[in-house]
Amino acid sequence: MNIVVLAGGTSSERDVSIVSGTNVCKALREKGHYAILVDVFFGMEQLPEILFPKAYDVERAAEDIKSRNENLKQVRAERRKFFGPNVIEICQEAEVVFLALHGANGEDGKIQAAFDLFGIPYTGTGYLSSAIAMDKGVSKKFFEIYGVPTPKGITLDKKNYSGNPADYGLELPLVVKPCCGGSSLGVYIVNDQAEYEDALKAAFSYESEVIVEEYINGREFSVGVVDEEAYPIIEIAPIEGFYDYTNKYKPGSTVETCPADLSTELSQKMQEYAILGARALNIEGYCRLDFMMLEDGRMYCLEANTLPGMTPTSLLPQEAQAIGIDYPSLCEKLIQISLDRHGKTHSW
Repeated sequence: MNIVVLAGGTSSERDVSIVSGTNVCKALREKGHYAILVDVFFGMEQLPEILFPKAYDVERAAEDIKSRNENLKQVRAERRKFFGPNVIEICQEAEVVFLALHGANGEDGKIQAAFDLFGIPYTGTGYLSSAIAMDKGVSKKFFEIYGVPTPKGITLDKKNYSGNPADYGLELPLVVKPCCGGSSLGVYIVNDQAEYEDALKAAFSYESEVIVEEYINGREFSVGVVDEEAYPIIEIAPIEGFYDYTNKYKPGSTVETCPADLSTELSQKMQEYAILGARALNIEGYCRLDFMMLEDGRMYCLEANTLPGMTPTSLLPQEAQAIGIDYPSLCEKLIQISLDRHGKTHSW
């Protein structure tokens, strides 16, 4: 198949996206597909004579995309439109676009909506469920409606909020995080009023809405849901601190156990909540949901990720490996179920 792996973009997770896209592109080529790596924001000024060549240097393409990082701020200031030169045209020539994007303008439904209008098949769920899942405040409300346990919390607006958590029925310790952030950027665990005020200031530097929620001090887990099937649970135990951006992407910074050491009863319960959480947000195709669990077995769903990371240390590939699905086969499977969702045929 002719496949565009779309990566890069303008979010704070640009670098992670490039790593995900590079790995996905390599894996699809191992499977015999004519995959190419394209930066959604910078695009291609000049199109090659053969857009989907048989021979292709993925690493060279990735290095070219990385080299644009230093010009990102300047180009964003000078250009009004998001899609780079020829991006839409290139994607229209592909049989499917693998979205290896993370964060704003990638995981929030905007690209999905544009591709729907252009008739471009893509991996992952649609624009509405992407937007809902990206907004942690909105997704929390959907979890509550559908009976998916989630930490008690509130969404604060930068223009009008109280600095006293008691005004919202909340008590320290608390978690403060951007409403639509990703990769745990801007997430703070606070234990006193001074830390709380500092965390609010820092979180608001990322965006104008912030989530404040009760801190669940327990074990952390993640569950992939692929085609309405819950994959084996993975437990995440950072060696230092919590599962923040550094611990997510620095090899050796966490102990990850898959399948997690849980009783059959607790495993089934968490997997059922994961499936219910995906349904609550109307997520199609695949996603990954994050959980915390207290010592007494009470569990809480934190959020859903509609385009889970596909880096060497990412969780969904580890969960797939636990049931015998290697990385290239997982990439191909995600394309297959996405094409089925779009009503498109595929050649395998």
